[in-house]
Amino acid sequence: MTETIRVGGLRGIMMRGPNLTPTLGFYEDMWGLKLSHKDDGCVYLRGTSAEPFLYGLKDDPTYGIEYIHFSMPDRATMDALYDQVIAKGAPVSGKPAEFDDWMGGYGFEVLDPDNRRLRFRTDALTLEAEPEWAKPRKVSHVVLNTPDMEGLEQWYSEVLGFRVSDYSADQMVFLRCSTDHHAIALVRAFYPSVNHVAFELPSLDEYMRSIGRMRQKGHVPTWGPGRHGPGNNPFAYFVSPSGFVIEFTSEVQQIDEVTHEAQVWPRDDPEKMDQWMTAGPPTPAQRAVMQGRPDPGFPEMRKTKTEAAE
Repeated sequence: MTETIRVGGLRGIMMRGPNLTPTLGFYEDMWGLKLSHKDDGCVYLRGTSAEPFLYGLKDDPTYGIEYIHFSMPDRATMDALYDQVIAKGAPVSGKPAEFDDWMGGYGFEVLDPDNRRLRFRTDALTLEAEPEWAKPRKVSHVVLNTPDMEGLEQWYSEVLGFRVSDYSADQMVFLRCSTDHHAIALVRAFYPSVNHVAFELPSLDEYMRSIGRMRQKGHVPTWGPGRHGPGNNPFAYFVSPSGFVIEFTSEVQQIDEVTHEAQVWPRDDPEKMDQWMTAGPPTPAQRAVMQGRPDPGFPEMRKTKTEAAE
């Protein structure tokens, strides 16, 4: 039996929506990212690592995800992932090829069942790491709302090699592609949309200082600080000027593939939802903003298996 090829890691995400690029100052002055590249109607923001960008903003009439950005270790595994994706009948942009954007590298794109575009890239540009106290190091995870949580869980597992780390009752599933507890999480919802994007700080002190920086600049968390049960990670959620929910986190649970067993965490036990018991449950307003705006994705990219393989 052929072993399933697994996605290498989560690199970042590009968001789209009306007048997103004018909000650049919020991410630079408050959130702690830096501008790394700018195109017409699109900006790319980096953290303190060598990754060229963690979070992108693209001006577009429709709110949603432009693409979620993943890495693969090398071209051989990229080609193997492509073959696996095609064998499973998933729609792709074409065969792996050189990217012609500023990051370069080699890879391809695929649509998930909710028409979200996923981009896989290897051999890309890297930057000089710029360690800085209390500034985001990487995108820890992306949480997606979906009307078919079980179907999407199966697709990410079978097509891309993700593994289930835990469940939050029957409302949420946490999926990993590396030792991090989750890179993608799925939430049962009425329509596809982005729930939130989490940025990791290297230490708990830096996580708290980042919350302090936001407070000093007049932005308080809309939920948190607290510490989740699944993933064991501290959380503090904020709402960006464009209405997307973003999170500071740290100390995400590292999974031992040999010993870890997924469990179902209850949602009716406050201490399982927030181990510190400092945040309380999310307010109705917080739940509403995390439900997000319906994201149609890219149905025009959907192709048959035969067309995609040509």
